[in-house]
Amino acid sequence: MELTLTSPAVLFPAISLLFLAFTNRSLHLSALVRKLHSDWLLGHEPSLRAQVENLRQRIELIRWCQAVGIVSLLGCLASILSLIAAREQFSLWLFTFSVVTMAISLLLALWEVLLSGGALNIYLNEMARQPDRKTPHEPQ
Repeated sequence: MELTLTSPAVLFPAISLLFLAFTNRSLHLSALVRKLHSDWLLGHEPSLRAQVENLRQRIELIRWCQAVGIVSLLGCLASILSLIAAREQFSLWLFTFSVVTMAISLLLALWEVLLSGGALNIYLNEMARQPDRKTPHEPQ
């Protein structure tokens, strides 16, 4: 298989989009942690402990997604430099490494997405266990 400069360069837009997605998820989780912290200061709800554990796992996964994505980008850059230096076999190895690490990053992102649904289920389960409450706008 012949590897040209365009092959590793194809990964650049994908990696940029992944970083944007990971950063957005990270910012969202930061906002959630701040809200949960204020809720915790007001009163210790039973679901907060489960929410905190879920958020810890998700934050750790996002961190690993970003780290593995960075390794993928560095491998891609090294592959391009190897092609420029006319080290085709080494470049092919580096490009393969980049693709594999990107796949790992995507699998970690999938895991985090699946956990995010679990966070919502914690709230839904709590609401299902509690008796119906009257909302402020309902007539007494």
